[in-house]
Amino acid sequence: MTTGVTAHLDTFARDRLPAPEMQPRFRFDLAGLSYPERLNAGTALLDEALSELGERPCVHLDDGVWSYADLAERSNRIARVLVEDMGLAPGNRVLLRAANTPELIACWFAILKAGGVVVATMPLLRAGELEKVIERAQVSHALTDARLTEELEEARGRQPVLEQVMSFGPGGELEQRLGGKAADFDPVETMSDDVALIAFTSGTTGQPKGCVHFHRDILAVCDTYARHILAPTSDDVFTGTPPLAFTFGLGGLVLFPMRFGASTVPIERPSPEALLEAIGRRGITTLFTAPTAYRALLREPGLAGLKTLRTCVAAGETLPAATSEAWFEQTGIRILDGIGSTEMLHIFISASADRVKPGSTGLPVPGYEARVVGEAMETLVAGEVGRLAVRGPTGCRYLADERQAEYVVDGWNLTGDAYLVDEDGYFWFQARADDMIVSSGYNISAPEVEAALLTHPAVVECAVVASPDPERGAVVKAFVVAAEDADPGPALAGELQAHVKATIAPYKYPRQVEFLDTLPKTATGKIQRYRLRQLEDGPPPATAQDAA
Repeated sequence: MTTGVTAHLDTFARDRLPAPEMQPRFRFDLAGLSYPERLNAGTALLDEALSELGERPCVHLDDGVWSYADLAERSNRIARVLVEDMGLAPGNRVLLRAANTPELIACWFAILKAGGVVVATMPLLRAGELEKVIERAQVSHALTDARLTEELEEARGRQPVLEQVMSFGPGGELEQRLGGKAADFDPVETMSDDVALIAFTSGTTGQPKGCVHFHRDILAVCDTYARHILAPTSDDVFTGTPPLAFTFGLGGLVLFPMRFGASTVPIERPSPEALLEAIGRRGITTLFTAPTAYRALLREPGLAGLKTLRTCVAAGETLPAATSEAWFEQTGIRILDGIGSTEMLHIFISASADRVKPGSTGLPVPGYEARVVGEAMETLVAGEVGRLAVRGPTGCRYLADERQAEYVVDGWNLTGDAYLVDEDGYFWFQARADDMIVSSGYNISAPEVEAALLTHPAVVECAVVASPDPERGAVVKAFVVAAEDADPGPALAGELQAHVKATIAPYKYPRQVEFLDTLPKTATGKIQRYRLRQLEDGPPPATAQDAA
């Protein structure tokens, strides 16, 4: 709910919130979830404890470290550039486009301090995908890594609402502007229920959904999941692989360490080798990554010698019990599995290390409640499979999207996951209830990949499904009906893969391609994807491509 009072001059996002009756019934009954009426999450996380934390390590660089005071001063200067040079008004949406770097973190804080709304995007997104985000959120300003300007400028050409773009990093303009800016800045006194960020998730149609979160929501995920499950201290050092555009990464690499006076190590090009190097050199204590990465790390030498690591978090895809047990055997650390969503901002079901059941997602995080429901929203008994329903201090508020009615029913958030709960109250994932493919922790919309494939002249029809994969959990597989003059074989499969990589974000490309004469359909012409999924029970066909 909102109070009707706002510090935003630009109320675009607030004006497009769902009607109160369409929003979840929020819960704030857990101790520590009462926030002041005026709240700026940027200053609450960074500036309010400077007298105590000012000189403590905050963000580790390749060749040094920023203290809390250093990050505060740099974010203040960037905020001045946003306001004084770029004309940012409170409530304007600011697109962020970069890999995980210290400068990206400074920009994130600067936007909130200046009263802007953060719209962080994956660095791999192409112009067409960026264009959708800009249009839906009416993004007027952007801060981008100088190495990633080309696709953004192409999108900007088709969306003139994006008026102000400034680059940072090597060769960027921002650094030149910062030299003349004072290190102090009076942050905008936003309300606790002013919009702080819009996080986009693709959804099964490929049309992005903007998930709106308030300043108080940012602190709430820190004061529920982080405080009660992770229990971090100021001596902890966080790192991980998820981009900050994923709220899983934002929480694990920025929000949680800053809330508890800890430090973070952003990794621009994450890999198993980079993770191991960071853990060993920086003394990492807390790791956030997908189950896929844990499986990859298990193959790396020297894993047992990592003495500082104490907390490992997994989300984004199901954590198999075998991976959980293998990691425990090699490291002595229980991976904390969890389920979260962009709509809920972060993890709402998990378990502390002493309560982990390998293979189970866990228990509702303190501050949240969850249940498994049937079609009429009735609570099912233990052992019955149904829809996962959850509510707490955060929840789904789509930006002017009719799909709000699908996600929120009777005040509960329906995540689109099928679950069962056991006699002990633990939740066990069964399947996704939609066509989203989760591969290596990335959510990939099958219809979006199909749309990209259909722009190739050799493709007459296609259908995309998830294919089980021992390393990635699942991979994208495309079933393709080729044109009469095309040669359906490995060469064409590779050409189609390259085409998809060039059309949408490369991680969405089909790692397997199988050519069929026809696609199975109903009498009304609808493709029967369930029959294609059934084909995945057997060995991969000879025409499948599985590129690295």
